[in-house]
Amino acid sequence: MRYTRTVPLLAILLIAAGLLSGCSRQEIYEAAMRYERSSAGLVPDTISVDGRKIAYLHNEDMHDGDTIVMLHGFAADKENWLRMAAELTDQYNVYAIDLPGHGASNKDLDRAYGISDQVGYVNDILDALQLSQVHMVGNSMGGAITALYAATYPDRIKTATLLDPAGIFEYDSELVGLVLKGENPLVVSKPGDFEKLVDFALEKKPFVPWPIYSVMEQKAIANHAINQHIFLEIRDSGYQPEFRDSIENIRAPVLIVWGKQDRVINYRNADVFSARIPHSQKVILDGVGHAPMIEVPEQTATMLRRFIEQPDTIITADAD
Repeated sequence: MRYTRTVPLLAILLIAAGLLSGCSRQEIYEAAMRYERSSAGLVPDTISVDGRKIAYLHNEDMHDGDTIVMLHGFAADKENWLRMAAELTDQYNVYAIDLPGHGASNKDLDRAYGISDQVGYVNDILDALQLSQVHMVGNSMGGAITALYAATYPDRIKTATLLDPAGIFEYDSELVGLVLKGENPLVVSKPGDFEKLVDFALEKKPFVPWPIYSVMEQKAIANHAINQHIFLEIRDSGYQPEFRDSIENIRAPVLIVWGKQDRVINYRNADVFSARIPHSQKVILDGVGHAPMIEVPEQTATMLRRFIEQPDTIITADAD
């Protein structure tokens, strides 16, 4: 396990050194990201898919073992997986992808971003990366994509792990009430919104120094238009019966992990996913919000590793 508790201290030292040397907040942010990627054993890369740039992270040192593909959620990016990936790259080949419209990948306002559209994009990306069979992990929107991908391309999925997935909203959440009132904490539009987003989405907030948060907020504000566009494209996906019917066709083992304090998507929707997906099991994490891979990365990685190695074994929150 490469990631250690020295990271917050090192981040502080990076910031202090940056301030003393006159570095900008952007330079401090980039230095911190380089350190986190290195600690996770990952390096950034890009590939052209259908004439569009796709950014991703992959192992610095590749293995002969299995491959894990990680799909982030709405308005997020590949860096969301760094702390969890740090627990896995010693054994697995990890690919964390910036989905189209996100991160450093192309952001086209005239492109379709429905869940089924994104499943097609992911398949094209895996083709371009020459990844034939993978373990796929997705959070939120990425969880819905993972579930539908597993149903659509069963021969390419060894296991699927859904972390607080979108796609089914039978039980309303706090977010639904806010959106109905015309508020959306997931779309950052002005200074101060990013902190509200973090507070809303995460129950266990990791240490992130102010200069880094500041740059992340700037990026989120700059992405307001594309994020608003994508949100409108995926907003009603959880009310489409086709999605529920499709996931009944998943053949691979599926692990559903949900934070009980998720304010974005109600954790009780885990029961609906579990009832629909034939070979599935669920784990509810008390004290965790919408992003287990950020909030409890070691615990989430441990469950994933156990599930990949023994998919027929009952996985619990304290899996070892």
